[in-house]
Amino acid sequence: MTEAPAAEQTRSHSKPKAHAAPASRIVLAVDIGGSHVKVELSSGSERRAVESGAKLTAAKMVEALRDLTADWHYDLVTMGYPGPVIAHRAAADPFNLGPGWKDFDFETALGKPVRMVNDALMQAIGSYEAGRMLFLGLGTGLGSAMIAESVCMPLELAHMPYRKATFEDYVGERGLERRGKGKWRKSVFDVVERLDKALLPNYIVIGGGNVEKLKELPPKCRRGSNDNAFRGGFRVWLDESLRI
Repeated sequence: MTEAPAAEQTRSHSKPKAHAAPASRIVLAVDIGGSHVKVELSSGSERRAVESGAKLTAAKMVEALRDLTADWHYDLVTMGYPGPVIAHRAAADPFNLGPGWKDFDFETALGKPVRMVNDALMQAIGSYEAGRMLFLGLGTGLGSAMIAESVCMPLELAHMPYRKATFEDYVGERGLERRGKGKWRKSVFDVVERLDKALLPNYIVIGGGNVEKLKELPPKCRRGSNDNAFRGGFRVWLDESLRI
């Protein structure tokens, strides 16, 4: 992976804008996926969704969000974004959506304070209990994040070399379709064991849509839930113990 320029590295470690977020304020959590954009309120609401896809630009998503939440009141926004994020803005356009996401100013467009995080990190935050947790999302690719003593760190493990290709090629959707469920499960166990030895987490949460295809889990692992993405979106603003 190409190293970010020094200015971007500094920006990525800077604190988000100092917006107050008392518990009484309502957070809109937005889970941006390749097929749907889903939303939910921290105050308790139904979950709503709109189709996304390859033609969805950042500007079109803003319009869709306005329509989807026209009768909702909220004060703050968290977005789970399927790509790299620096200083709460998209650092690159996503693979499965339209153009125009990189550095798009959602705060100005929505007129609300916005914190954007990688989508795997948002689900990891919703799954986190304490200590050192590794999160792995089994889906189209391999999402990954780690939270160590409340410090939240997005990871990009999917494209690291593994056997004849990458981790994603073996445990992502392509590997499942190409090699079959049995070999895919063995690869998941092997990848988890390697990452456990390398990163030394206290426990591992495996989420994503394909976790349901595992009959049993590797040692130290528990199943995640897609619902945790929304819980994580709320915690991004409301849990002051987290360092994001």
